[in-house]
Amino acid sequence: MDVFVSWSGGKDCTLSCYRAINAGHNVRTLASMVTTEMGRLYPHHLMPEILEAQAKAMDIPLRIQWTSSAQYTESYIKMLKDFRRDGITAGVFGDVSLGNPDAKDHLTWIKRVCQAADMEIILPLWDENRVSILSDLIESGFKALIIASDDNKLGNNWIGKIMDWEMLRDLQNLHSNSHNGEVGCYHTLTIDGPLFKNRLDIRKSNLVFREYGLFDGKPTRCPFWYLDIENCALAEKMEMATIL
Repeated sequence: MDVFVSWSGGKDCTLSCYRAINAGHNVRTLASMVTTEMGRLYPHHLMPEILEAQAKAMDIPLRIQWTSSAQYTESYIKMLKDFRRDGITAGVFGDVSLGNPDAKDHLTWIKRVCQAADMEIILPLWDENRVSILSDLIESGFKALIIASDDNKLGNNWIGKIMDWEMLRDLQNLHSNSHNGEVGCYHTLTIDGPLFKNRLDIRKSNLVFREYGLFDGKPTRCPFWYLDIENCALAEKMEMATIL
């Protein structure tokens, strides 16, 4: 089946893309949404150039759909209809359902936009627990860099670290010691792995703190730390060290 992959640049969409390919699907393109208000992909705070570097490293085309926040859904449907006319019949989404209170609402939105474009939906990570997902990511050889973390539970000490077995143990310990089972929210950028012909080498970045939402500019329930990546380049594949 010819598919597109909803692309945020992080671990979940990467693993979903990998599983889709291993299942025999033909990934025709990655698809990312960038808002005109901030010129970045929400919520990972990534500039389009970073997403383009990933796509080039994997040798997979990338469609970046620019949109205003108000027209986000309409712009997404337009992009999917373009894909459908080009013979793409399904979308791959990296949504994780277990432990995600927003999963059902987002799935409702996915069904809405895909139905409007006559697209099937593929959810490789749905109903799978996070330990299993992260274990598969690490075992498969992907290198996912922590580029965002909430200030309430994680702080900025996690920024710039690679997802590995030690980090997975740390997350499990946080889960065990949390009174409500929550470990905090974080986002990643995949910089290497079996899909990559080159790795991403981050050349310039800054640690930034934001109390307000990047999508709508309103105060958030949880302020975030971000690794603001200004420049990266493709480099030969090698073992990666911690960035910060």
